[in-house]
Amino acid sequence: MMEKIKGAILSPLAGYTDVAFREICSQLNAYMTVTEMVSAKALYYEDKKTASLLEILPHEKRVAVQIFGDDPDIMAEVVRRYFNSSEFAYIDINMGCPAPKIVKNNCGSALLAQPDLAYEVMRSVVRASTKPVSVKIRKGIGKVSSMEVAKLAERAGVSLITVHGRMREQYYNGLSDWDYIRDVAQSVSIPVIGNGDIQSYEDVVSKMEYSGVAGVSIGRGAIGNPFVFDEIYKRSAGLDYSPPGDIDRIEMAIRQLELTCKYKGERLGILEMRKQFVGYFKGMKGAKELRNKINQSSDLEEIIGMIKDFEDFIIGS
Repeated sequence: MMEKIKGAILSPLAGYTDVAFREICSQLNAYMTVTEMVSAKALYYEDKKTASLLEILPHEKRVAVQIFGDDPDIMAEVVRRYFNSSEFAYIDINMGCPAPKIVKNNCGSALLAQPDLAYEVMRSVVRASTKPVSVKIRKGIGKVSSMEVAKLAERAGVSLITVHGRMREQYYNGLSDWDYIRDVAQSVSIPVIGNGDIQSYEDVVSKMEYSGVAGVSIGRGAIGNPFVFDEIYKRSAGLDYSPPGDIDRIEMAIRQLELTCKYKGERLGILEMRKQFVGYFKGMKGAKELRNKINQSSDLEEIIGMIKDFEDFIIGS
């Protein structure tokens, strides 16, 4: 992956990058997709609900699994037990999650303030893994920059670093600091992937040229807009690309709803899709009223009927 990649990576997002959404993004030419964040400790103690996050579908082209934890031995054992014989393309270590419950447990972004422990975790996973290992970091936590951890990642044998250009305390507010992402890319010799505020092909071109990263990953910018991966791939490759219209977005919302219900069951699938509909119907006349109606229903066929009626309304308006 040393060369610039044509396409973008789907960033891991808890509650969003499930198997249904990954399948869609993969078919729309995402370069690689990443699972929701998985607890190494939960896998170690064989939690069945956590293990269900590890499903890969035949339609998915290249999938990384993202794990989090602060115990080097447990992380290594989980890699040996679950991933060395799996179809995952990469093992990704999360050192960027800002969620309070993750940080309070000394995981995610908390490791950025503990370079020695971060190094032990990365080195342990690299030694245990037969797959390439990547790490996801943020700009830093508190007053501590993640630059030392980035350099230690290279020393530990990590193959790829993804940098989200916000401090832990920013969560997803403000702008991603692409000056910092550029500094990391210039400070290590392994490929760096930039993350934050990517919405379009134009964003990819400008940010890659500015920062010198090997590629980009997209998280929130893909919610309700998986078409962004197709745009980036095709325009990067010089292929024809037509942006989706409102009807394309509505049809894709139905497809994702059906896939999610197929893989997770109707009740859970409908609940989890409610937040996805916000992105799909954004900016459309009558979208708020539609979402309110959908949120009051727990019947798949009824919801599809509502969306189809909305589609007819959009076509006729």
